[in-house]
Amino acid sequence: MIREVGIIVVAIVLYFGVRGLIATRVDVAYRNAEYVVDLERSTGIFVEPQLQQVVIDHGWLAETVGYIYIYGHWPVLLTTLLWLLIRHREAYRKFRNAMLLSGGAGLVIFTLFPVAPPRFLAAYGFVDTVTERTSAYRVLQPPAFVNQYAAVPSLHFGWNLLMGIAVAGLGAHWLIRLFGWLMPVLMFAAIVLTANHYILDGVAGGALALAGLLAAHRLSRRGPSKARRRARRRARW
Repeated sequence: MIREVGIIVVAIVLYFGVRGLIATRVDVAYRNAEYVVDLERSTGIFVEPQLQQVVIDHGWLAETVGYIYIYGHWPVLLTTLLWLLIRHREAYRKFRNAMLLSGGAGLVIFTLFPVAPPRFLAAYGFVDTVTERTSAYRVLQPPAFVNQYAAVPSLHFGWNLLMGIAVAGLGAHWLIRLFGWLMPVLMFAAIVLTANHYILDGVAGGALALAGLLAAHRLSRRGPSKARRRARRRARW
């Protein structure tokens, strides 16, 4: 268990360390953000400013989505991974690998396609409600160590989706399984309503996470097959 916890901790540190060190041209990030906005407008889904305004008009709702965004991510991820490690070791390996694979792919995308998050586009009416109401989250993830222009894809949502799938599929009680179904939905709403991600970011993050899960599932099936082949070869000798 100590080894696996170490792997996760090192992976998280490397992920944020590398992401923060990626050289990003700010002008390109803002230009790509405009491209995302134009794409959403062309498909009729650029509704984030209007949705966020509804939230801002109701202070308690802004507080709620902020708390979901902050405390529904890493606490949920780490608790779920620990639960999988203790109670469902095989599933743990699959979901751990899905996070590692999608995280690696995400770093490549952040490098090739930097995007400024909505909270930087005040001209559209976006407001950084997380920073307005609490500085804790930005302190925990200081700009110096985090690439502020890594909006696409949203692994903030994608990794929550992976944990939701694990909990919904393996939870022993219906309330736990319900949490697994609801948490990704609430997180998708939170990343958009706090102006940290565009709708397309969430879609891209979810797709990347599911692709990582599919790849991890195939890897987990190949492992036993290789072990059986080695066993058969040893039996022949």
